[in-house]
Amino acid sequence: MTSFEEIRNERVKKLQLLKEKGINPFPVSVARDFEVTEALSRFSELEKKKKKIRLVGRIKTVRGHGGSVFFDFFDGTGKMQGYIKKDEVGEESHTLFSETVDIGDFLELTGVLFKTKRKEKTLKVTKWRMIAKSLRPLPDKWHGLQDVEERYRKRYLDILMNEEVKERFILRSKIISETRDFLNKEGYLEVETPILQHLAGGAMAEPFKTHHNALDMDLYLRIAPELYLKKILIGGFEKIYELGRNFRNEGIDATHNPEFTMLELYAAYKDAAYLRGFTEKLLKSIAKGALGKTQFVFGEHKISFAKKFKVVSYYDILKSHALIADPKNAPREDIALKAKQLGVKVEDFETKAKILDNIYKKMCRPKLVQPTFIVDYPVGASPLAKRKDEDPDFIDRFQLVVGGIEIVNAFSELNDPVDQRERFAAQDKAKAAGEKDVSPSDEDYLEAMEYGMPPAAGLGVGIDRLIMLLTDTHNIKEVVLFPTMKPKSQGVS
Repeated sequence: MTSFEEIRNERVKKLQLLKEKGINPFPVSVARDFEVTEALSRFSELEKKKKKIRLVGRIKTVRGHGGSVFFDFFDGTGKMQGYIKKDEVGEESHTLFSETVDIGDFLELTGVLFKTKRKEKTLKVTKWRMIAKSLRPLPDKWHGLQDVEERYRKRYLDILMNEEVKERFILRSKIISETRDFLNKEGYLEVETPILQHLAGGAMAEPFKTHHNALDMDLYLRIAPELYLKKILIGGFEKIYELGRNFRNEGIDATHNPEFTMLELYAAYKDAAYLRGFTEKLLKSIAKGALGKTQFVFGEHKISFAKKFKVVSYYDILKSHALIADPKNAPREDIALKAKQLGVKVEDFETKAKILDNIYKKMCRPKLVQPTFIVDYPVGASPLAKRKDEDPDFIDRFQLVVGGIEIVNAFSELNDPVDQRERFAAQDKAKAAGEKDVSPSDEDYLEAMEYGMPPAAGLGVGIDRLIMLLTDTHNIKEVVLFPTMKPKSQGVS
């Protein structure tokens, strides 16, 4: 069996042969008259004219038959068959093709269109030119990339060899476009806030830390844009959103990647109840625009965005799925004991709210298949959400779970600077006790709040998770082009 090194060495020799003949295997400019898809759609017209056209593409297969060579080439828009005959291109050009062209090479092809005896649309080549010589062989057509991690590391090959993967990322782009289109039509203004922040706030998560040399100061990759976006509300904008990357120094699993895409939007003079209806409308629009339907399959389940989403309370879910009789009034010690019985790890510094959340994530969330809004969270569940008027022990917050995955987090925004300062102090106390996932005090944000922040509601959508749901994909790495992974040792092989 020929080794990789031997294959690569042979291709390097072919590269050198082209150079010796005065041919630049990597020219600056390329001549192209049509994309392959256009040539195919206008095939009858172009064939009838018998006019030479120029196409480009990567060689996918080569089949030699004496003085003739058939090959398939692909330009990113479509695939076509090419045909080179010694009598048409000349012996020297034909020989050079046979001696130097490999699967994976990019060629510029000049010729006329015709149909073979088998009625296959084909370009009869009269002239060819190497425009990019490949030195490594592509994965085997039938076996592809067998190692899953190798697929993620070499996503460019995964896309090239696997049409399903390529289509998934095309759909990802469409879902994001549909999201922006919907929000723009609803009157929301897209804004951009800092990714490098002096304080990592706006969510309860551990940040990535870096250092800026010129200013001699530590900075953090943002865990959320929330506090900056709410400053924009204070500045007078009423409906805003940001769709971009967040970074959290947390574990990696089926639904978590340290670098991920989030949508956050804020609407002044609105509350969480308004956002529940808005969320249904948003998701229905995205699904219909991207998939052409509001019902789809996720795993073994048929999910529907067409029906009214279910609404249940946080404590009722803990009662029914974790069998905690009185989650609101039970002391922390009882909740910690229950967690250990359920196989949920408990740290000494964790609050009762944190332990309940960990129980919920393990025992309750996976059982929520159809779209379900979870409401009525305790105050400790979010330091940035407004208390409910009728019961200040609860916050006006909801999460949306679909297919066992949290897709949306939203709440009526806390705009009382005194209450916010007290909540931040509680977060600082938790951090001092050892908790890493906190939203620390931010004096700059508190100062902005004291100028007056309008009543508002905010919404966060995990875009990667939404794409997982709409593409029936069960690992976040499958919907992120280049997921975070440990690097392999470098080398030719």
